[in-house]
Amino acid sequence: MPQTLAEKIWNSHVVGRRMDDKELLYMDRHVMHELHAPRAMRRLSEAKREVRRPDLTFGVLDHAVATVPGRTAESSADGAPLAKAMREGAKRFGFRLFDIDEPEQGIAHVVAPELGMVMPGATHACPDSHACTVGGLGALAFACGTSELEHVLATQVIALTRPKQMRIRLDGRLGAGVTAKDVILHLISRLGIAGARGHIVEFAGPVARDLSIEGRLTLCNMAIEMGARTGLIAPDAKTFAWLAGRPWAPSGAEWDQVVNAGAALTSDDDAHFDRDLVVDCSALEPQVTWGTDPSHVVGVNEPLPDPDAVGGDRADAMRRAYEYMGLRPGMKLAGQPVHRVFIGSCTNARLEDLEDAAAIVRGRHVPDGVRALVVPGSTAVKKDAEAAGLDAVFRAAGFEWHESGCSMCAGANGDAAAPGQRVLSTSNRNFEGRQGPGVRTHLVSPAMAAAAAVTGTIVDARTLERAGN
Repeated sequence: MPQTLAEKIWNSHVVGRRMDDKELLYMDRHVMHELHAPRAMRRLSEAKREVRRPDLTFGVLDHAVATVPGRTAESSADGAPLAKAMREGAKRFGFRLFDIDEPEQGIAHVVAPELGMVMPGATHACPDSHACTVGGLGALAFACGTSELEHVLATQVIALTRPKQMRIRLDGRLGAGVTAKDVILHLISRLGIAGARGHIVEFAGPVARDLSIEGRLTLCNMAIEMGARTGLIAPDAKTFAWLAGRPWAPSGAEWDQVVNAGAALTSDDDAHFDRDLVVDCSALEPQVTWGTDPSHVVGVNEPLPDPDAVGGDRADAMRRAYEYMGLRPGMKLAGQPVHRVFIGSCTNARLEDLEDAAAIVRGRHVPDGVRALVVPGSTAVKKDAEAAGLDAVFRAAGFEWHESGCSMCAGANGDAAAPGQRVLSTSNRNFEGRQGPGVRTHLVSPAMAAAAAVTGTIVDARTLERAGN
């Protein structure tokens, strides 16, 4: 029977079915962070149970760690107890923890791919909604809550209802200055925050294939923001070239087996999808969120939408968003003053993202009244960026250069803006208060964030000349 890519991976990992019809899926890798893992480990200890596969389980410190230069384990008062619990859990249960002072430290969804923990065709679990990021490598990844996390730790399986299948074919070709972040923001604006609910989304078509691996990771990262259970892209030669030689990737004959198996990791031509959508991306321009959920999106040069043209509950939500954001229908975002810029998060804090931002920043300077910071997605990204001189570019322009962590994505560790401030952010969520009480967040690509930082306003980054890195 013809199968989608997701069905092929799913079916090869099913180890049982429960009486409630949920299937038990074996997890090839499992990465957890300090916000949820301590509670799950405590419950595991209370039940006198062990971690089933500590060799397949990894821990990171990302959400609650301070990112200020010169940080220590004690720099974040709220995060220090969580970090301590992670260290104790790693010692108690025998899993590998990437601690704050280690070269592998970083955000879970950045570290897992760059270390080669996740292979095409594999399954992956993480107690974080953006676990779907690694779908960019052709892996099937699932977020889990604390109870599910405890179950994965004890059994190495997760109980799931089989999702529906959805394919989004991205046709055309992206114009200069238009990125994977713009594509996913546009898709969320079209589908809404629940448009893919209950589905695994496979991104296909020439645009998806042309993206770099970093771009594919960004695309899949925000699949959750349109309600998808997870997202993925079929692996290809580009995928295996990117993964080859990474620290946790297989080697020798085992690597050859992974590559050979990759030929089958594609949806069959006549596979059935419950939903099939085709989107032409040729005319897409840089996207910006204007409201308080990731579907409130317009092109940077477009007027803001009129709630009266929508009607119903959605119109009421739009009106509330306009009031919170200090905006009104019909106006354009271009020219709006910006108070703070954040380049970071698991969505856009890889080396390619920093290079793209630096090309805008080089030779320019952040104006008075604007605070801009760059927070690399991992310590490895930070070191690579410094080796390329990108930190010097940002510092010379008046940016703050931070240590790796989630930082302002969720307003953690003091990395938050003040009430009423307008923030351009490369992160993935723009909910009310997400980056601090009363903060007005606009989601954009790294280039758009960099352009705002050096002009002090929301501006089409394509109008600024780019300097070489």
